[in-house]
Amino acid sequence: MSQKIKIGVSGNRGSFSEEAANYYCGKNSITEYELSYLTSVENVLSALDEGKINKGVFPIENSNGGIVIEAVNAMSKHIFNIEKMFEIDIRMNLMAKKGTKLEDIKKITSHQQALRQCRMYLKRKWPEAELSEYCDTASAAKDLSEGVLPENSAVIAPRICAELYNLDLLEESIQDLKFNFTTFIVAVKVK
Repeated sequence: MSQKIKIGVSGNRGSFSEEAANYYCGKNSITEYELSYLTSVENVLSALDEGKINKGVFPIENSNGGIVIEAVNAMSKHIFNIEKMFEIDIRMNLMAKKGTKLEDIKKITSHQQALRQCRMYLKRKWPEAELSEYCDTASAAKDLSEGVLPENSAVIAPRICAELYNLDLLEESIQDLKFNFTTFIVAVKVK
């Protein structure tokens, strides 16, 4: 019996990095794998350096939001090989705690890239809302559901997060571009 491949993703459960890792494994017929939710690119590359994971998956660029600065900063501190680069179409969704009324939402929280990818939508639909950056889209959803974020908050996150974290899906596909592609890297340790 072969050992499971350990893959670190730069997000929490339900993140786009998790989606990308599952996509990568499916496309490459990898069935025996285990995901580690490491929240940041820095954590992924550190875990790769330390041999805690076999591969790391994280975003580096989005067709609308541009370069993922966090990824560039982390990449500059680590030595690794890029095994594969690929794109997936990203759909942003607005969600809030169950029963939250739209008029009660005063703050919208998400990863910097998600806020960038939805900036025209936010300007048009939520001009008065305070926008708040968070470490990860899925972590924002999780923390909203657990009461870490204020009750009057909404988050922008992958659709699956509404189900995972028991949130109301208020609006789907709110990204500014119909085709919103993000490039992901599969990083491996230098041999």
